[in-house]
Amino acid sequence: MTRSRLAPGTGIVTVPGGAPVLRTSGGEFLRIDTGGVTGEDLVRRLTGEGTPGEGASDEGAYAAELARLVEAFEAAGHALSTPPRPPLAGRIVHVLGDPVLTAPVARCAGAEGAEVRRITPDGVAELARAAPDDGDEGRVAVVWCLDSPVPDGLWDTADRLPGRRIAWLRCHREGAHSWIEPLAAAPGDVTSRHIRLRRLAATAAHRELAAYWAGHRTPDTGPRPTEASAALIAALLTADLIAWAEAEAEAEAEAEAGDGEGVGAGTSRAAVVPVRRRLRRIDLRDLTLTEHPVLPVPDVAPLPAPTAVRTRAGAGTAEARP
Repeated sequence: MTRSRLAPGTGIVTVPGGAPVLRTSGGEFLRIDTGGVTGEDLVRRLTGEGTPGEGASDEGAYAAELARLVEAFEAAGHALSTPPRPPLAGRIVHVLGDPVLTAPVARCAGAEGAEVRRITPDGVAELARAAPDDGDEGRVAVVWCLDSPVPDGLWDTADRLPGRRIAWLRCHREGAHSWIEPLAAAPGDVTSRHIRLRRLAATAAHRELAAYWAGHRTPDTGPRPTEASAALIAALLTADLIAWAEAEAEAEAEAEAGDGEGVGAGTSRAAVVPVRRRLRRIDLRDLTLTEHPVLPVPDVAPLPAPTAVRTRAGAGTAEARP
């Protein structure tokens, strides 16, 4: 018999003098009808302590009833027949930028099962140019972390990554604030260019902000990320990667089940999850976090080309251009 274990976040509470109660991962308490099975045996089996054939309680009808209880837990998602898979298992995460941030990001993503690789800006450009690989589609991400404002044009090439079905996640610092931009994973998602346009449009000091980004500013006075703030930023970036991986896995499952058209997370329900439309700002002085919804900026149709207009003035003609 397969030994099942309780799902992460769930537990069995033994009330003195009463029947065992299930505490779900959502914090609810549910009574358990154990039938003819003792609460002790159910707990032993769900915690992996029960051994097939151990004593009379694991034989015949009793063992079958215990197995049915365990199967009911599994069907409801409260128990797992196999250990849970790390959320970023099977994903490749390329990391680059300033070590004060990339080091904790690499640790966090690796701890969640990702294959972490270091990459250079030239490597990112190569990823953006390369033809999409069907085997890696929805399984590769690039995380670029800066402890400074973003120089003009630095992320322009990386903004093309979502068109290759490569997740694109980034953060940067402006003075006392670190910004975590929305993860982009498919055409139509929010890119760094969209963020710059939205922020310029949202402030009356758009000329000053543009000059600040362009480098017309006094030397940086910090504050620099501390161990605590860098860990917070890394954790938030990793949470975004996990949300992306879960959305891609859900889209793959729907496609295999025939519930979708196999179009991927960019055009399914996953396209509207908060991680893809959320700009976050962290104040490094007190580690407060604010979130701002943001949408992509639609392309604008080009202006029509000027055309010559002839006007008659007396006996002659003249040309005017609008």
